[in-house]
Amino acid sequence: MSAMFLLTAAAEGAHHEATLLGLGAEGWVYVGLTIFIALAIVVGKAPAQIAAALDARIANARRQLDEAKAVRAEAEALLTEAKARNQASAGDAAAIVAQAEAEAKAMLAKAEADAAELIARRAKMAEDKIAAAERGALAAVRATAAEAAAKAAGAIIASQHGADADRALVDRTIGGLARIN
Repeated sequence: MSAMFLLTAAAEGAHHEATLLGLGAEGWVYVGLTIFIALAIVVGKAPAQIAAALDARIANARRQLDEAKAVRAEAEALLTEAKARNQASAGDAAAIVAQAEAEAKAMLAKAEADAAELIARRAKMAEDKIAAAERGALAAVRATAAEAAAKAAGAIIASQHGADADRALVDRTIGGLARIN
């Protein structure tokens, strides 16, 4: 008799376990662990990807600045050549010098503006990619959590409802249908 009472008390204790959204404490531990692992993967890879993208943009900007300096050096070389050939015509040389300097300054300014625009555009692209990756990771975590919750709910329902429990539940439901609401 006392053994029967202990089994009944243990069975009733199992029915009163606290749950949230169909998950008991162990289920929430699994959900939390899954979220932690997913965030660790995302956070671990994202800074490296951002750094690599920024390094590539910086290298590209430096290359463009080097090209602009080379163009400027070439323009200065042309200017020197023009001065040597046209010593007799000082007015023409001054015009050529002014034009070459203006072109060099314009090219340098354009190269710097293009580099700044490229850096800003690539930074925006990197931010968009990071945001998309975050959204994808969040969706994956949500899907994993939903799948885990569904499995846990199915296991709980399967363990708590047998044929006898289902028969009593069906009988109560049918009895409740006869009453007018």
